[in-house]
Amino acid sequence: MDAETSGAHPARADLRLPKVLAALADPARLSAVRTLGRLGESPCTELLHAANLDIGRSTFSHHQKVLREAGILHVEIRGAQRVLTLRRTDLDACFPGLLDSVLTTADRYVA
Repeated sequence: MDAETSGAHPARADLRLPKVLAALADPARLSAVRTLGRLGESPCTELLHAANLDIGRSTFSHHQKVLREAGILHVEIRGAQRVLTLRRTDLDACFPGLLDSVLTTADRYVA
């Protein structure tokens, strides 16, 4: 079965730094992005648990939507699962070094 894309993903040319930074400003979204950076890809429910987020699934769904609309996440439907990956290539092309900084910053500076 072919995987489907979930929702609209902005084109690389449409990525905007203020929108990316605003999406990363929320601690839950930042934690999810940093965790996904370590995992590579993850189904939504597994990422919610792996990131140790104490939020409901509907709230996490909202955060996922914000990250997708900012161009940070790619969401792919595989069967009954939504699998998340970072749009590393697009982010690195538009904002060199930004994602690496987000992913490698020591935890003590994030909390």
